[in-house]
Amino acid sequence: MKKLFSNYSVTALSLVAVTLIVLSGAACIATTEPNTNSTTANANSNATVMSTPMSTPSHDGSMPGMSHMMSSSPNAASAPYDLQFIDTMTAHHQSAIDMSRPAEGKAQHAELKAFAAKIAADQQKEIAQMKAWREGWYAGRPEAMNMEMPGMMDSMKGMDMNGLNTASGNEFDLMFLDMMTPHHVGATAMAREALTRAEHTEIKTLARQIIAAQEKEIAQMNKWKAAWGNQS
Repeated sequence: MKKLFSNYSVTALSLVAVTLIVLSGAACIATTEPNTNSTTANANSNATVMSTPMSTPSHDGSMPGMSHMMSSSPNAASAPYDLQFIDTMTAHHQSAIDMSRPAEGKAQHAELKAFAAKIAADQQKEIAQMKAWREGWYAGRPEAMNMEMPGMMDSMKGMDMNGLNTASGNEFDLMFLDMMTPHHVGATAMAREALTRAEHTEIKTLARQIIAAQEKEIAQMNKWKAAWGNQS
C-alpha cells in the first residue's frame, strides 16, 4: 500500500509539472503574440498624425512658408467659384490675423501695433461676413479651400511664424512687413479675379473693399520698411 501511494504521488507530481510547463508556454506565446487591437490603434494614431501637414526646418534652420503646411480641400476646384473664394479668402484672412496678434507684445513701433490690430479686427469682421454668406448660400457643402487660386500660394510662401514669434523690437517690425506685404499682394490678386468670376454681387463688393484697403496698406508698409530698415 505504501509503495502504491508513493507511485501515485510521483504520478500526480508529474501531471502537475506537465501542466505548469504547458501553462508557462501559453503565457510566453501570449506575451510575444502581437496585440491586434493595439496595432490597429497605433496605425490609426499614425494615420492621424501623418494626415496633419507637417513643416520641416530648412537648411538654415528657419521654418518653411505656410504654403508647405496648407493644402487644397479635396475637389476644391470643382466647387462653385464663390464657395472657393469664401473658403480660400477665409483661410487667407485667418493667416493674416495669426501674423498680427504677436505685434501687440513684440512690435517696437506704436504705429505698427495699431496697424496690426486694425488688420486683425477688419479681417475678423470680413471672415464673419463670409461665413454668414456661406451658411446662406452653401450650407452643408464640403470645404473648398483652393491653394491654386491667384495669389494664394505665393502669399503664404514667406510666412515664418516661428521666426516671427521669436523676433522682437525692430527685427519683428521688419519681419512683419516682409511677411504681410506679399500676403496683402496675394489677397488683392485673388480679389481682382473675383471681380470677373464671382456670381454674387456681395462677393464683388467685398473684393473691391479688399483691393482698396490692402493696396493702401501695402503702400504704408513700404514706407515704414524704407524708414525703419536702417534702424538697429
